[in-house]
Amino acid sequence: MNTTESNSLHDNLEQMDILSLLEKINEEDKKVAFAVEKQIKEIEALVEQIVPRMKKGGRLFYIGAGTSGRLGILDASECPPTYGVPHDWVVGIIAGGDSAIRKAVENAEDDPDQAWIDIQKFGFNKEDTVVGIAASGSTPYVIGGVKAARKAGLLTGCITCNSDSPLSKEVQFPIQVVAGPEFVTGSTRMKAGTAQKLVLNMISTTTMIKLGRVKGNKMVDMQLSNKKLVNRGIRMIMESTGSPENEAKDLLLKYGSVRAAVEAFFQKSGTGL
Repeated sequence: MNTTESNSLHDNLEQMDILSLLEKINEEDKKVAFAVEKQIKEIEALVEQIVPRMKKGGRLFYIGAGTSGRLGILDASECPPTYGVPHDWVVGIIAGGDSAIRKAVENAEDDPDQAWIDIQKFGFNKEDTVVGIAASGSTPYVIGGVKAARKAGLLTGCITCNSDSPLSKEVQFPIQVVAGPEFVTGSTRMKAGTAQKLVLNMISTTTMIKLGRVKGNKMVDMQLSNKKLVNRGIRMIMESTGSPENEAKDLLLKYGSVRAAVEAFFQKSGTGL
């Protein structure tokens, strides 16, 4: 039996009080980061391949169904506001289409041909990467998608929470985070979902840093889409340049981004970055 389908280590959940339930869930959650740690070399191997491809114009596609698909979409959708990159640099695709983000689309994950059809709607080139996300590692939609992508010459990887799954056998760079049985048997939205989210954070964040979208430890290309982010941008400029708040605000409003404002400041001062 797959680990993700294994019986929970905890029984008679409905008889537990609320505090016990919360403590036991937390006890299981603590295991996830250690399971991810065991796969860091595998994550490194995938990112080492993604970065040079994206520098040549390649994109990163995530494909998944259900929770896995939603997590891919979440990670992809946060890259443009966080790093100021185009929306088609990182693309999340879910079985059943956008309506499946909120409501389950029955049987969508069972079609092995649809993922590749969905990817082709965005066009593709040899520098693209497709990462299949499936807790079980057995979702036909995801397996079919990475298999077709690899056949077309694209780089392929996966994030799964079972060892030696069918999905891991179809990609060049498998990431297999095995965190043990779920608190509620088979509920992979829990530990498996947390594991997938952690790995996705690592992949996208490390990739964006290596693509030059971070300066020091700051999101210097973030979109200034609300007051909170504008204020954050002003603080970044103040910290980077030593400018008082009013001058930092003027710089940000004039140049439209933290990066451009800081570069302009140092060019004018002649001190360099």
